[in-house]
Amino acid sequence: MFQAMIETLKANPRKIVFTEGHDARILEATARLVEGGFLTPILVGNVEEVRANAAKGGFNIEGVEILDPAAYEGMDAMVEKMVELRKGKMTPEECRTALSKGNYFGTMLVKMGYADALLGGATYSTADTVRPALQLVKTKKGAHLVSSCFILVRGDEKLAMGDCAINIDYQDTLDKEGNVVISAAQKLAEVAVETAKTAQVFGIDPKVAMLSFSTNGSGKGGTVKLSHDATAIAKEMAPELAIDGEMQFDAAVAPEVGQLKFPGSKVAGYANTFVFPCIEAGNIGYKIAQRLGGYEAYGPILQGLNAPINDLSRGCNADEVYKMAIITCAMV
Repeated sequence: MFQAMIETLKANPRKIVFTEGHDARILEATARLVEGGFLTPILVGNVEEVRANAAKGGFNIEGVEILDPAAYEGMDAMVEKMVELRKGKMTPEECRTALSKGNYFGTMLVKMGYADALLGGATYSTADTVRPALQLVKTKKGAHLVSSCFILVRGDEKLAMGDCAINIDYQDTLDKEGNVVISAAQKLAEVAVETAKTAQVFGIDPKVAMLSFSTNGSGKGGTVKLSHDATAIAKEMAPELAIDGEMQFDAAVAPEVGQLKFPGSKVAGYANTFVFPCIEAGNIGYKIAQRLGGYEAYGPILQGLNAPINDLSRGCNADEVYKMAIITCAMV
């Protein structure tokens, strides 16, 4: 999977910003990327600190561009652009303060076209990575929310799971009069379609199961109606995709169960892309697959943004940074 992405990147050079250029894990991954020569890293941080940390760890970052927000020549133009993007919500002084931090500075490098993608979160929280992206890069046309997907790999087997990291649950969005503008089911349907598209990037032919504790109307209450309604909307949004639900996990993966409970479904029993009705189920589900099922988990891969911006776990290692950099650039 990664070799195929690397070959694509060799033919389509990309620049990726690392918002925490001083971090040893980032530096180790950067040295490995430089050696590979298939994408161009940009490190954000104090130049002397970054180089000192690289030397201390024995990481060769010769030739890598290091940008320090405190000494960046284009800061005035960046502040002006951010004020414009925030549309009166932040003063020039507030924007300059925000841009002194790596997460905002790196995101603006992507927004202004200096870089193609961004990877952060080695020390920043998920919120601190996502917030600048929402404020500056923003959601792509037609998207109502940002979601996430994990790709799970075990040997030649690949699965996609969403959303396991961003959306706590799904609620109707109301206008001032209390009318539903965007329903909870519409939001979950959007997550399903975006997760299927992400799966395709990784060579998965998505068969999407909208998960619940009910299969094809066997149960009531909880999130059953949400998953059921989202299935219908997702099918309308992307009729070319194989999407079915609502269904229990065993019905999604075991043909003998799926075809008994959901006869005629093209997904039941054969699913490889799973959409959870809330973050509790999704986060627990992918971690069970990772820890007990022996899958390697890559993500969270953010979906719905205008540019590839991804979040690392603060407990990540250098190999995970390296692989997430490849994944992020492959999403361009």
